[in-house]
Amino acid sequence: MCWSTQELGGGRRHRPAVKTTVHTPVPSPCSLWRPGRLEVHLVGGFSDDRQLSQKLTHQLLSEFDRQEDDIHLVTLCVTELNDREENENHFPVIYGIAVNIKTAEIYRASFQDRGPEEQLRAARTLAGGPMISIYDAETEQLRIGPYSWTPFPHVDFWLHQDDKQILENLSTSPLAEPPHFVEHIRSTLMFLKKHPSPAHTLFSGNKALLYKKNEDGLWEKISSPGS
Repeated sequence: MCWSTQELGGGRRHRPAVKTTVHTPVPSPCSLWRPGRLEVHLVGGFSDDRQLSQKLTHQLLSEFDRQEDDIHLVTLCVTELNDREENENHFPVIYGIAVNIKTAEIYRASFQDRGPEEQLRAARTLAGGPMISIYDAETEQLRIGPYSWTPFPHVDFWLHQDDKQILENLSTSPLAEPPHFVEHIRSTLMFLKKHPSPAHTLFSGNKALLYKKNEDGLWEKISSPGS
């Protein structure tokens, strides 16, 4: 299993996701995979001024250590091991990774397409939702929602702020964010404003949104369960 600390929230929000990931069977075509052994690859974070990466890394490692399963830490590229310095400012070396599930090769990657319902998933996270797994390995489907959140506080105020204010106040590491960060936050805030009660506007009948890959390897929306 591969984890990117830049995709995780702080505190204990990641604890349920660790347990879910560890105890979810994943069919693997990789010839290097051995049953009974779970291998962890932890990548991301850097030496940020607030030491959030260090705290999150420690929390994740502690949570894996609590599990009773046969877990082996294979790759650790975090905090100072994933840090570069430029003009006395710190930045991550690696922002994202990908995995070839046939060979188990892990490599540096960036993504133009972040998968189905990106704004919906981002809105849930910005609204304070805990980290969860949306992929069902048994059905090979993405299961998104149903979600609910309370209206985002002062959303109109934030939408009227300039880029500098958004970057400084809505980022944990303003100097290290990728170029699209502010645009992403603005679009997410607009989404939260448009859908203050997603259970009523996005999830008809309180049903999840389901996606499955088609023959071309692209995610395709399928019928919601029970529809």
